[in-house]
Amino acid sequence: MVRKARKSRAAVLFLLLVGALLYAGFAFSMKATDEPEFCGSCHVMYEAVRTHQMSGHAKQACNECHIPHQLPTKMIYKSKSGAKDMFINTLGNVYDVIHASDSTKQVVNDNCSRCHAMTTINVAEGVAEAKEYCTDCHRSVPHMSKLSIAHRRVADE
Repeated sequence: MVRKARKSRAAVLFLLLVGALLYAGFAFSMKATDEPEFCGSCHVMYEAVRTHQMSGHAKQACNECHIPHQLPTKMIYKSKSGAKDMFINTLGNVYDVIHASDSTKQVVNDNCSRCHAMTTINVAEGVAEAKEYCTDCHRSVPHMSKLSIAHRRVADE
């Protein structure tokens, strides 16, 4: 009986240790993949990261704008977009110019509204014909689209 209790305790401790290691690995990978250094490690993202680092949003991690903030949604969205990006960059045709999908535009727009709620309210109340997405008018804010043509490699610059 004592031997069985020891085995049960050892199994519980082992499972707790495995759980703690999995959690730490998950937390580390979620944080590491939020950083511009990770995003810029693919050559296709170099210009986006470079222009972001020169913008007024340079202190924000890439995923502050590009990934939903609610944890379950964030994990699903990040997994799907990461898998798609890995596939395209390794086996598919890498695009010279990056264009955001409608779902990406919506996520970015939601995140603009999250940080700039009062501005969003003021625009909605004061402009008769407000655009659908914040970036329709503010394209140059996150990625400085006003670079000279000799230095451009990002969509709409």
